[in-house]
Amino acid sequence: MEQNISLQSYNTFGIDVHAARFATVHSLKQLRAILRKEQPALILGGGSNLLLTKNVEGLVLKNDFRGIERLKETKDSAIVRFGAGENWHEIVLWAIENGLGGIENLSLIPGTVGAAPIQNIGAYGVELCDVFVELEAIYLKSGRKRVFHLEECKFGYRDSVFKRRLKGKVFITSVSLKLTKKHQPQLSYGAIGKVLEEQSIKKPTIKDVSDAVIQIRSSKLPDPKVLGNSGSFFKNPEISAAKFKVLTAKFPEAVHYPLPDGRFKIPAGWLIEQCGWKGKRVGNTGAHKNQALVLVNYDGKATGKEVFDLAMSIQASVQSKFDILLTPEVNVI
Repeated sequence: MEQNISLQSYNTFGIDVHAARFATVHSLKQLRAILRKEQPALILGGGSNLLLTKNVEGLVLKNDFRGIERLKETKDSAIVRFGAGENWHEIVLWAIENGLGGIENLSLIPGTVGAAPIQNIGAYGVELCDVFVELEAIYLKSGRKRVFHLEECKFGYRDSVFKRRLKGKVFITSVSLKLTKKHQPQLSYGAIGKVLEEQSIKKPTIKDVSDAVIQIRSSKLPDPKVLGNSGSFFKNPEISAAKFKVLTAKFPEAVHYPLPDGRFKIPAGWLIEQCGWKGKRVGNTGAHKNQALVLVNYDGKATGKEVFDLAMSIQASVQSKFDILLTPEVNVI
């Protein structure tokens, strides 16, 4: 166990705060031994959905459980268990190389496998819950292992039981996904179809879809290794039909997507841009020039408080103009 460790390289925002104690955990035996002595103040995966605003006066555990194991196969699908510490994008590429589909639309999402169900990650018409089978986790206080099945995870839009009732209470060790062998690429998200059409690809493979997603994401989102960020800072708000009617009466050009339950999703990036934040710099932070939904750390000099204050200013301006409250997607510590 290390003492007084900088967490700057362990979070994609690149915020320089310190952990009083720090340990990288590779095995169940090691984890239980640590938990018998001390409870963690914070568990880290890839640090890609996190804004650290202060030093952590306690123990930080870095989840580094590894491994890929095929559990069950049929002619149409395979259930694969991935260690929670595996890099998410790398396991997407592994699946594609092995002819397994279902997560290609989730290419280039930063972070680890273990963080994916906490957030119920999603992009371009696909969410983790669409392929999720189960996960294994350890209760921090008792060290007891438990398997959580799909319905027990209470998945929602960028939400799960692990962000609510079980927040800070379990350590995820593995995630099992059901991947396809007979593929039906999800192309409903317009941008993917456009990229494939530009490349004259009429019958796309799962690799074609992945490549298109990577191209789209790379054109919009800054590389955290170059410019500190945590991807989308806010969730896309979902509003009632009645509120949507009021909104479009005042802003007929409002970008929107109808939802199956009659509500409407309004892109947070569009709302933020309309309030004049896109490309605006405030001190060492700001909203990215290509995607207003992404807040960035210029030159690695921003503090977590600077970023948080910017987020709250953006939230207030959107609420003032549109009467819509933006909810942070990022976990603020």
